[in-house]
Amino acid sequence: MNMWLWLISLATLMVLALLLWPALRRRWVTGPIMVQMQRAMPPLSRTEQEALESGSVWWERELFSGKPDWEKLIALPADTLTREEHAFLDGPVERLCASLDNWRIQKDTNDLPDHIWAMLKREGFFGMIIPPAYGGLGFSARAHSAVVSKIASRSVTAAVTVMVPNSLGPAELLMRYGSDAQRQHYLPRLARGDEIPCFALTSPRAGSDAGAIPDSGVVCRERFKGQQLLGVRLNWDKRYITLAPVATLLGLAFKLYDPDHLLSDEQERGITLALIPTHLPGISIGTRHDPLGVPFLNGPTRGHDVFIPMDYLIGGEQGIGQGWRMLMACLAEGRGISLPALSVGAAKLATRSSSAYARVRSQFGLSIGRFEGVQEALGRMGLNTYRMEAARAMTVSALDQGERPAVAAGIVKYHLTEGMRQSVNDAMDLWGGGAICRGPHNMMAQAYQAVPIGITVEGANILTRTMMIFGQGAIRAHPYLLKEIECLNSDRPRDARIARFDALLIAHIGHTLRNGLRAFSYGLLGSHGAHVPQGVNPAELKGYRQLSHWSAAFAFMADLALARLGGSLKRKESLSALLGDALSHLYLASAVLNHFRDCEYPEHDRPLMEAAFADSMQQVRRALMGVVSNFPDRLVAMVMRLAVFPTGMRQQSLAQHHLHRVAELLQRSGPARDHLTEGIYLGGTDGSDPMAELEKAFVAVQRTEKLERRFNRWVKKQRHQPQLCKGLHIAEGYLRRALEEEIVTELEAKQLRDTIDRRMQVVRVDEFPAVCWLGKEVAA
Repeated sequence: MNMWLWLISLATLMVLALLLWPALRRRWVTGPIMVQMQRAMPPLSRTEQEALESGSVWWERELFSGKPDWEKLIALPADTLTREEHAFLDGPVERLCASLDNWRIQKDTNDLPDHIWAMLKREGFFGMIIPPAYGGLGFSARAHSAVVSKIASRSVTAAVTVMVPNSLGPAELLMRYGSDAQRQHYLPRLARGDEIPCFALTSPRAGSDAGAIPDSGVVCRERFKGQQLLGVRLNWDKRYITLAPVATLLGLAFKLYDPDHLLSDEQERGITLALIPTHLPGISIGTRHDPLGVPFLNGPTRGHDVFIPMDYLIGGEQGIGQGWRMLMACLAEGRGISLPALSVGAAKLATRSSSAYARVRSQFGLSIGRFEGVQEALGRMGLNTYRMEAARAMTVSALDQGERPAVAAGIVKYHLTEGMRQSVNDAMDLWGGGAICRGPHNMMAQAYQAVPIGITVEGANILTRTMMIFGQGAIRAHPYLLKEIECLNSDRPRDARIARFDALLIAHIGHTLRNGLRAFSYGLLGSHGAHVPQGVNPAELKGYRQLSHWSAAFAFMADLALARLGGSLKRKESLSALLGDALSHLYLASAVLNHFRDCEYPEHDRPLMEAAFADSMQQVRRALMGVVSNFPDRLVAMVMRLAVFPTGMRQQSLAQHHLHRVAELLQRSGPARDHLTEGIYLGGTDGSDPMAELEKAFVAVQRTEKLERRFNRWVKKQRHQPQLCKGLHIAEGYLRRALEEEIVTELEAKQLRDTIDRRMQVVRVDEFPAVCWLGKEVAA
């Protein structure tokens, strides 16, 4: 017995010596691990390296740490719009929305009318991001987002047209990477709308794998405008390019080759960007795609043996081979503004219109918003819209502070476009046939048509979820992983690399163990003891504790998955997607709490905040349960389960009282509904716009609710009297009898007639003479 005890003690001492003595540990433990990892890990390609280096890392790093620094988030200022930005939204943007006739655009012109194009140019819509020094508006990311969101609530076609020149395109690229001469020449022309830009990246053989573009340029010498110049002969075939049919300035991504070594000894020079006037010989533009009937200008562009001088390259010769880095850096910002803003505008429109319709439309003697099935849909729309607005606001605030959070931008692009899909689908269900029959009174049809567009562009959502959010986030945002990869790929002496790797690995292991212990203790104690920030509303501390708890749980499980699966996790896309879902909803839940704090804790918003937060936390738990249930190594899965779910895994859904409370809140006029849908177009002052009609009916129904209830109770007591029913005007007959019997006064009868008329205006659907389908007439 003593011999066995002695042997166990000796073995323990040897292991401890091996782990605690750095020289021995590096020789026998970390050195061999480093060699194995170098063999197992494929080298990073140049495009992968540039994608990882693009943008910055922001709040997502705190979530990966397992112990978020809440003071960092609280220190983020709640940016407000400047006087000039407010004036632009209340002036030119309001006038633009009032001038847009979505139905005419879609059925008649199939494009924005000439006077709208002129207005966009005249008022500077195409130069929102261009500094005033070049004639632009120089707006903040918040203002840029607010403009796109408001226009999107009126017309997706107009929103996309405004969005593209201010997103990834020539202006953004010139401001960051263009030469002084290029900026001085092009930026004022872009700001005035003298040049209509587009940017061509996607090709038939390179969609989501944009780094595989086959479009090429060959360095050569040719005559150009009477001179023999060094330049590039280009050939390309691009598609899905917004504004290409009318563009005068084409931004182009291509691979540059120098077979004659006119620039250097290197033949393949990498992805390069150029700005090309579209009037040059060999360029083909003008034909259009039809993106599901949403008539913004989108089409292909092709070029055959198009020669351009070297100064047409963005940044000149210094920009050669830098194209992918330029694109990734700009995309990290553009993804966080344009499509999220469009999605929020559509979700706000869906929520405000549907909440009014649910109150105005009645069936079985009740407003349809009284039925719990309708309340579930309306409640989802409300919490979804609140969460989307919170994420939009937090992300653009970070952008305005100089951050370029690539992972956060991917999160908001994916989840806000998916949120638009969910909200618009719920609205379609709620409106029923009124949303199916297209026409000038249908507010949801174009938003429904546009849903797949946002889902697909700027990174298809399937790939964004399964490959990018966690795949890129794990490397960029993890406190040690990128440093370890850089160490493995370093050209430093072997001993120096082993020493560096040893220090990183030990710190990484400690990080993982600490997060595992945190997750286990918080799981047992119901999040009690988790880190919370100072100076926040005490009522919100529980939410911060939950976020700290599940951040530790996520970080621990992510480390175990990376340690066990290594590089193969990249191919386990379903697991990567679940980990990405957990990371995303931690980010979204953080945005919800931050938005509530920025708005100074308004009690009227509390039901929305609590529902949105509870739903995101439920999504985090569900995603991590999915990882445990589907992890291929069941021993590691058991460790995950014991550490993260010590009291057991229980599938839960969002409590229905959250949805019902939100639905009831939104069916009343008040600050909560107005704040939630702030910033969208609500119709002109003349009241003829469908949204304005709906809002007036919504107000009228609330004003006469008690009166209608009293009148309807009296009607039910009357026996059916045919003489009171003239055609379908049953209510009018009973109203006259009620007046005669002094059940209602003249004023009350007038109010009831007004409510009934407004309700009928709202529930009617558009109809057209048969000849309009033959192209001879379009409904007014």
